[in-house]
Formats: sequence, C-alpha cells, structure tokens
Amino acid sequence: MSLRNAITRDMTASMKAGDKIKLSTLRLLLSSVKYKEVDLKRELNDTEVQQVISTLVRQRHDSIEQFRKGNRADLVEKEEKEAEILKAYLPAQLSAEELRAEVRKIAAEVGASGAQDMGKLMKAVMGELRGKADGKAINDAVKEVLGA
Repeated sequence: MSLRNAITRDMTASMKAGDKIKLSTLRLLLSSVKYKEVDLKRELNDTEVQQVISTLVRQRHDSIEQFRKGNRADLVEKEEKEAEILKAYLPAQLSAEELRAEVRKIAAEVGASGAQDMGKLMKAVMGELRGKADGKAINDAVKEVLGA
C-alpha cells in the first residue's frame, strides 16, 4: 500500500473516530500532496510524499518556536500535536550519534577531509540520508566532522 493510500485510510478512520486534530492535519497533508502533484503534473511516489511531510513538520517546528516567543502555549500545544501526527508517516530518524557515524563513514568513502570538501560531502550525505535526518542536523554533523 502506498503512503498516500495509508494517509487516506487513516484520515477516514479519524473521521469515523471523531479525532478532529488528526483529521484536520491529515486533510492538510493530502491537500499539500495534491497541490504538489498538480504542480508537477504527475502522481508523487512515496519518497516525494515523505519530502512533503518533512516540509510540513519543519513548518510546525518553526511555528512552535515563534509561538513560544509570543507566549502562546495553546498554539504551541496544537502545533506539537500536528507535528507528532505527521512524524508518524516518516521513517525513523537517526539519533545524533548515528548521524555523526554515518557522516564519518561517507566522508571516508568520498575522501572529504577539510572545509573545502563540504559541498562534495553534503551532496553525498544528502543522497544517502534523505528522509532519515533533518537537513539542519545533517549540515551540523558535516561541519562537526570536517571541523568547519
């Protein structure tokens, strides 16, 4: 079953269960997926759907940060719930330790040793770890491994 079908099935189940927050979050997700499909003029595969989900999760985290600055605990709670619902459709994320280990391994494979090799290493790491870790976390790990 494709990821999109699983989301549709879960949306139907949340509608029947009366889970309004999950229902609205999944509707937003499907709407974003359909918008991207119209933009590309084709159906998205599971990897592309995961990229849409990652974007929505990142937006939630940005919103949480802003709402915390504005002392809006009610909105922080809502955004956190939405982020958790969305994360359920993403593959398991690597821990910071696992991420650094993977970056070190890939750096050895491509021969990256200093700050001048950052672009080459980022390209290789993003190709390997896309969807398994946040882009910012990957960038930070690459800088740490290269000593940049």
